Amino acid sequence: MSSATFTVDIKVFKEKALTWAQKFKEIAYLNSSGYTTDEYTAVDSVLAVHAASVFESNQINTFQNLQDFKAKHPNTWMFGFFSYDLKNEIESLSTNKPDRLGFPNAAFFVPQTLIKFKKELVEIIAPDPQLILAQIEATTITETASSQTLNIKVKSRMSKSDYTKAFNHVQQHINRGDIYEVNLCQEFYAEETDIQPLEVYRALESVSPTPFSTFFKWKDKFVLCASPERFLAKRNDTLISQPIKGTAARGKNANEDELIIKRLQNDPKEIAENIMIVDLVRNDLTISAKPGSVDASKKLEIHSFKQVHQLISTITCQQANEIDDLTAIKNAFPPGSMTGAPKVSAMQICEKYENSRRGLYSGSIGYFAPNGSFDFNVIIRSILYNENLKYLSFHTGGAITLNAKLEDEYQECLLKASAILQVLNADIYP
Repeated sequence: MSSATFTVDIKVFKEKALTWAQKFKEIAYLNSSGYTTDEYTAVDSVLAVHAASVFESNQINTFQNLQDFKAKHPNTWMFGFFSYDLKNEIESLSTNKPDRLGFPNAAFFVPQTLIKFKKELVEIIAPDPQLILAQIEATTITETASSQTLNIKVKSRMSKSDYTKAFNHVQQHINRGDIYEVNLCQEFYAEETDIQPLEVYRALESVSPTPFSTFFKWKDKFVLCASPERFLAKRNDTLISQPIKGTAARGKNANEDELIIKRLQNDPKEIAENIMIVDLVRNDLTISAKPGSVDASKKLEIHSFKQVHQLISTITCQQANEIDDLTAIKNAFPPGSMTGAPKVSAMQICEKYENSRRGLYSGSIGYFAPNGSFDFNVIIRSILYNENLKYLSFHTGGAITLNAKLEDEYQECLLKASAILQVLNADIYP
């Protein structure tokens, strides 16, 4: 592999590169959308295509098998995802709901071509960087389809009546002391649906730019992701997790925004949600940490995005010498913000009262880098699409606690769906 750096019109070149990439079976495009103020941000945006080697798992021992695969490809970039359903390997859990999308439990690839974008420079790592540059520059940018041309009928798999019943059951469990918090989720879906995944992703990225935006293609399956949340990253020997709990809609102007932020910062229910998950993540990281190194001093920070304000906490630790990267990820998986606390009990309750398989939703997508770092998001605010089956799906959810109010939680689900519904030009049909 060779590496070369070129000066380009970055906006035009990036769009051409994404269009050029569509001919490959494997694509990973990760974009921080300009949110580079986070001290842990290592990649502005990167495009990886065309697998030189592939790992896919629907079987047992996924994490160990992936560790073995990773060991065979040292000092390389590797991109891929972990499905939420891997919880069934990690714990004594099961899932009996239909798999309508068909993503594997985990899939990773070592790319033949990698392009890193930064300001007006692109670095191309490939057998022939100059050839790749020429191919991309000769590409015609596909026109972004207007959402008005889409005619997608989105249905809810969980009616409001069903959601109400599930909510009440969860609160009964909380009142009995079975759990403290559960992240109750529901699926929205469309069948017999034709979309152009790249064009829908471009529209989603425009409507809802986020620091963990992702376009991922795996054969005939696509992830169009506008996630604001980091699951787990590694910088040197530091592990970092940044769970989100606490959501409020953006205001119509700066003054309204300021009032909303103050309410969110002082909302006892939102604060309690966040602190519970901070404690859960601290416990998860402790399993992989050098003794005494877990730190959760950065809590309840406001992060503002185009659609919402969020409460985000940061938990870090020093990775123990005897813990490899895949074990560290396994020890913290699935992301605690998407389960509840205690974690296993919460996942059991989610499985009982949710009426759809989460699959890739609530899982994680990201990369391993040659320098030993890695970074994985939480797959939320995301469209999942099986092109062959013409099935489109997205989930939303929210944390249910003792003080949660039914209507507020239901409306939060709709708020989190709003950007996707806008992009699809869709209403929710009964």
